[in-house]
Formats: sequence, structure tokens, C-alpha cells
Amino acid sequence: MRSKVAQMNRSLNQPNMMNNKKINKGGRKPKKDRANFRYTVNLTEIENAKFMALFRQSQAKGISKFISAMIFGREMKVVKIDKATVDYFMRLTGFYSQFQAVGVNYNQAVKALKTNFSEKRALVLLRQLEKATFELVTINKKVIELTVEFERKHLIYNS
Repeated sequence: MRSKVAQMNRSLNQPNMMNNKKINKGGRKPKKDRANFRYTVNLTEIENAKFMALFRQSQAKGISKFISAMIFGREMKVVKIDKATVDYFMRLTGFYSQFQAVGVNYNQAVKALKTNFSEKRALVLLRQLEKATFELVTINKKVIELTVEFERKHLIYNS
């Protein structure tokens, strides 16, 4: 009886001669560099709040990765997102797209003036369009000045 059980166990561990395959025992593959050592640290409420704030700012995938990176001096990136800056640039992008649309409409208006009106009437309307264009240029210069000032105050020196 014993010999049959031992024979069955040996046959499970050996490759199947008919299929030339090993029988899969299942389980997950072992890691090459497994972390076996654990340490405990006790923090006060204030220390824990600071720790969690740093962890959230680092955007690390896990607390253990964050701690090991901080201990061994790996570079940690802290990204602060200023909602006012994001909002400003979103509005600036919207303004830029509107400015492009005005340029396209300007070209279409000039073509329509040339084809649909007499030369005198077209010149009068073109002068009015030219005045509006100069106003648009001054507004654009003011936007550029405000953007440069905003970057100087909030982005370049606060980084």
C-alpha cells in the first residue's frame, strides 16, 4: 500500500512522459527581491497629519514606497496645483480660440465686402472694421502684459 502512494507522489512530481509537460502546482511566482523586513513607527497626531500631507503631495503609489524613498534619499516630486492658475490658463485658452475665430471671421467679412458692395461702400465698411481691429490689437497687447505679469508674480518666483 505504501509503495503505491509513494509511486503516485513520484509520478506527480515527474514530467508526464506522454505529453512532456510538468504538472502545474499553481500559486504565484516568487519575487526576485522580496521585502522581508518590517518596522513600526509611532507618530503623534500632529506628526501623522504632516506625514499624510507629505504623502498626498508626493502622489506616491503606496505608503511603503513613499517611506523607503524618503529614508534612502530618492528624489520625491511634490506637485502643487494652484486652482487659480489653472482657471486663468483655461480662460486664456478660451480667449485665444475666440481670437482665432475673430481672425477667420475677419477674412470672411473682407471677402464679403469685396463681392457684395460697391467700392466706396466697401471702403467705408473696411475703415470701420479696421478701427475695430486696432481695438482688438490693443486688447490683445493688454492680455499679453497681464499674462507676463501673472507669470512673473505667481509662477516663476513661487516655483
